[in-house]
Amino acid sequence: MDAIQQHMIDSHRAAQHGELPPPLPGRHDWSVLRAIRDRYRRKWSARPGNSSPPVG
Repeated sequence: MDAIQQHMIDSHRAAQHGELPPPLPGRHDWSVLRAIRDRYRRKWSARPGNSSPPVG
């Protein structure tokens, strides 16, 4: 079963229970990646002797 099929099942189940449907698959991917990047940058900058994260 792929993500679209699972989303359809979850949407149907939510409708049966009178709840809001779940967000579309992949909708929050970019915000999750940004959060991971920002966390990594904060962690790297907190280390003594490091002014910026490595490039490459």
